[in-house]
Amino acid sequence: MKKAYNFFAGPCVLPESAIDQTIAALKDFEGTGIPVVSISHRSKEWEATMNECRALWKELLNIPDNYSIVFLGGGASLQFLYVAMNLFEKKAGYLETGVWAKKALKEAQGLAKSRGLAADAAYAVASSADKTYCYIPKDYTIPTDLDYFHITTNNTIYGTEIKKDIDCPVTLVADMSSDIMSRPVDVAKYGLIYGGAQKNVGPAGVSFAIIRDDVLGKVSNYIPTMLDYKTHIEKESMFNTPPVFAIYIMTQTLKWLKGIGGVEKIQKINEEKAALLYNEIDRNKLFVGTAAKEDRSNMNVCFVMAPEYKELEANFLDYAKSNGMLGIKGHRSVGGFRASIYNACPVESVQALIKCMQDFEKSI
Repeated sequence: MKKAYNFFAGPCVLPESAIDQTIAALKDFEGTGIPVVSISHRSKEWEATMNECRALWKELLNIPDNYSIVFLGGGASLQFLYVAMNLFEKKAGYLETGVWAKKALKEAQGLAKSRGLAADAAYAVASSADKTYCYIPKDYTIPTDLDYFHITTNNTIYGTEIKKDIDCPVTLVADMSSDIMSRPVDVAKYGLIYGGAQKNVGPAGVSFAIIRDDVLGKVSNYIPTMLDYKTHIEKESMFNTPPVFAIYIMTQTLKWLKGIGGVEKIQKINEEKAALLYNEIDRNKLFVGTAAKEDRSNMNVCFVMAPEYKELEANFLDYAKSNGMLGIKGHRSVGGFRASIYNACPVESVQALIKCMQDFEKSI
């Protein structure tokens, strides 16, 4: 079987131990004789897994006691609406740093319109759209009259990342879909952290939300039952049948992360992987990085062909694929290349891509 190196930006590379445990659980979950995909979410064995998953989140991110963690279906895109439904009363501010940040803002603006609020009730406090989202805005002031300020910490399409927890005078909300668990986070600085699991903490099919107790219950408008965070907090993520299979794999992934040393250890590994690849991009005459150097993502490394070699883009993609590099084509909206090197992507994959880039350079 030919060696494949997975750099796709969607479903993440999963730890081998998580895959092996899941294969076993597909045959027999916790000695029940029932596959994990068929287990009752009301069984004591499943409740133990849910409790273990929740405990791992709390331990790995050092989540304070005044926060709740819920696991939901629908992905981060549905969370865009959850956030607005649960927190938006009069005014909401967003940091627009890419497509997903813009889509999150769109949901708040649509909700504002439906409620008859002013057109600017939900708006971008700052944006990097002027340069195709290649940087993170710096010189902006967060208004103190906002219900919340929303950021997207990592931008998968454009390869930028907010790597430090910002200070915020209002409730801070963060979409951490693609860099959660990749570094330590001071959770106490946030009112709400959410995201889809499929980048660093599991497969597609489940999303997470970490919610400070005091941010809820302040909205006067009706919140549909399924879109009310309180519904899921009170029922411990089992108001309806949870995405059992995805949560099981998430649990195994977090056990792997804890086993290798937690978020402090994985941060060092991620920084080392990213540095190796960015150094090659900067050295290699054929390639140019697209994100501002100070804002380069450790999760999604985006680059293009140097202008004088632009005509070789398709050739490099074919060459890379023939050498086992899968998923390095850039997002369809920006083109170029993108190597997604999430937590479980091994350094060997990055080294293989670097060698591929070097060999292709030598062939020109």
